[in-house]
Amino acid sequence: MSEAEEFLKVARAARDAATVLAPMPRAPKDAALRAVADALEAATDEIVAANAADVDRARENGTSEAMIDRLRLDAGRIAKIAAAVRQVADLPDPVGEVVRGGTLPNGLELRQVRVPLGVIGIIYEGRPNVTVDAAALCLKSGNGVLLRGSSSAYSSNAALVRVMQEALAATEVPADAVQLVPGQTRESVKHLMRARGLVDVLIPRGGASLINSVVEESTVPVIETGVGNCHVYVDADADIDTALKILVNAKAQRPSVCNAAETLLVHAAVADEFVPKALTALKDAGVTVHGDERVRAYGADVVAATEEDFTTEYLSLDIAAAVVDSLDDAVAHIRRYGSAHTDAIVTRSQQAARRFVATVDSAAVAVNASTRFTDGGEFGFGAEIGISTQKLHARGPMGLPELTSTKWIYTGEGHVRV
Repeated sequence: MSEAEEFLKVARAARDAATVLAPMPRAPKDAALRAVADALEAATDEIVAANAADVDRARENGTSEAMIDRLRLDAGRIAKIAAAVRQVADLPDPVGEVVRGGTLPNGLELRQVRVPLGVIGIIYEGRPNVTVDAAALCLKSGNGVLLRGSSSAYSSNAALVRVMQEALAATEVPADAVQLVPGQTRESVKHLMRARGLVDVLIPRGGASLINSVVEESTVPVIETGVGNCHVYVDADADIDTALKILVNAKAQRPSVCNAAETLLVHAAVADEFVPKALTALKDAGVTVHGDERVRAYGADVVAATEEDFTTEYLSLDIAAAVVDSLDDAVAHIRRYGSAHTDAIVTRSQQAARRFVATVDSAAVAVNASTRFTDGGEFGFGAEIGISTQKLHARGPMGLPELTSTKWIYTGEGHVRV
């Protein structure tokens, strides 16, 4: 059987399973998710062994430690993945929720209700936890899912999908609702991107090149998730100690993820006090600062920043930095170089906070808090399918409601239109 034929087989199986899953009430879906969580924990050794093979190959191929950190699974991370699945099971089921409705003047009863999207394709890089997060969210929202992770995580993803399918086989939820796209070649990705009619929507998760490729080449509708060139802006009225704490957490707590800070902006009024302390704190955290001329004046260790540095999602212990003359200059910088993911302001001024929130056009804006909180789990969604930086249908961390569409239902008593 050719790769194209194998893809059609799993896509049609997912489509059939989604038809069964769509009208299913909450209880069997929740029971299936809990069975999946239990199975993942029980298969920890098997999953870790498969992941170790992926990690070894990544090291042989010269993959950066930041990317290996995204790839790696251990018992602790698997336990957290299983806990996230259970949290999804505990969340309200969005399917059937009445978005709006009422009785029209002619007596028709009208309702707009949430329904599953159908079959969702996920194309993603590196992180095998996405395999489980995506499957759990899709199942809970009544959708089938086709998973196409990177070849670097193929062994891990295959083991995770096998465990989930075996767990689902003992429940009312069809095991075919979760499918791994066969093959590891570029062609297997194209099969998914061209499966219009079998796949209802594609969600890419990864770097800019992956996302742009899917957006430009797919015939299936795409929900665009964006890269995370996130900013921390330290305002003239910032508390210095608070700003230092937020900056180090946003950059160094886990630098390999999309909600880590990649650029620091400092108001000139506090630069003399803040920048030297920031450079010391960042150095202590192992961070290399790529600064503009004004930042470089405060430290000999600062690398000269290029234009490209301010557009870069480093995903490493690097950060770009600049001094700005006003809040409006900070906003202009973010609008020019940012990726509309998450941007933060540190300030004691309510007026400054309000202006920043109103003028920064990003999916998430933080006030006196780290950018690291832009996450489905942190927002109480249990997990997320991705963080959308577009403006249609969904924006920001995408949880269960964002994986539904709506249908209109109207009920009459023999009503006819005149």
